[in-house]
Amino acid sequence: MNDLSDAALRALAERAGSVLSGRQRRVAVAESCTGGWLAKCLTDIPGSSQWFERGYVTYSDAAKEQALGVAASVIETFGAVSQPTAEQMAAGALHHSGAALALAVTGIAGPDGGTAAKPVGLVWFARAQREAPPLALEQRFSGDREAVRRAAVATALRLIIAAP
Repeated sequence: MNDLSDAALRALAERAGSVLSGRQRRVAVAESCTGGWLAKCLTDIPGSSQWFERGYVTYSDAAKEQALGVAASVIETFGAVSQPTAEQMAAGALHHSGAALALAVTGIAGPDGGTAAKPVGLVWFARAQREAPPLALEQRFSGDREAVRRAAVATALRLIIAAP
C-alpha cells in the first residue's frame, strides 16, 4: 500500500483516533495549505465526535489573524509559511477550543507561490498541548499540488499519533 494512498491516510486517521480515544483527549486542527483535508480524514472515522473538537481552515492571512489570533506582525515579518506562524496557529486553535491538543499546518502546495527561500513543497507544522511543550517541524515535500497536500496530511496525522 502506498504510504500516501487514501487507504494509508485512513489507517493513519484511525490510529490517531485510537490514540486520542485511549488517552481521553480531544484534538483541534488549524489548516492552511491542506484546506480542511486533515479535518476530513479525522472526521471520516466513525466515533470521531468523541475525540475531534473542531477544525479551522484559515487559508488567508486575515483568517489566521481573525480566527486564531496570529499576530499580523508575525505574518509580515516571517510570512504565512513559517515556524512562528505555525506555532501561533496551533496556540490559537488550542486557546479557542476545549481540546487538549492542537495541530497546525501551513505551507506552499504549488504549483506557484514558491520562492528561492520558500519553495513549493515547504510546509511548517506545529503541535500545541495543554500539558506538554510545543513542537514545530519543517518539511519539504516533492511532487504536484496534491502530492504536497497529501504528504502534509500524513505528516500531521503522524504528529497527532506521536503526541506525548
